[in-house]
Amino acid sequence: MTVNYVAFAEEKLKKEFGKLESGKFEEKQLYEFINRAIEDLKKNPFCGIRMSKKLTPEHYIKKYGVNEIWKYDLPRGWRLIYTISGDSVTILSMILEWFNHKDYEKRFNYLIF
Repeated sequence: MTVNYVAFAEEKLKKEFGKLESGKFEEKQLYEFINRAIEDLKKNPFCGIRMSKKLTPEHYIKKYGVNEIWKYDLPRGWRLIYTISGDSVTILSMILEWFNHKDYEKRFNYLIF
């Protein structure tokens, strides 16, 4: 049996997530969206969309040493970026970042018309 865990890549990110819970309406809503994503990742780490390795921004490779990232589409155009590591017993989904669609397009260098 495989055990699935979800963690934040940095303590700072974990704190930012915690602050959302007591923020304005939109922040509380985002907190719920991310919390739902965390529960989904605990059930199935592969529930997101695997991003093409050639689209992986250099930022993630340099900062986290990852070469494979996944995207989980949150409601209202938000995106959650994570990576997966593990073995046959334990799988860890590590949350790297979340952002709105506009910032997501910037991070991934998509052309905006």
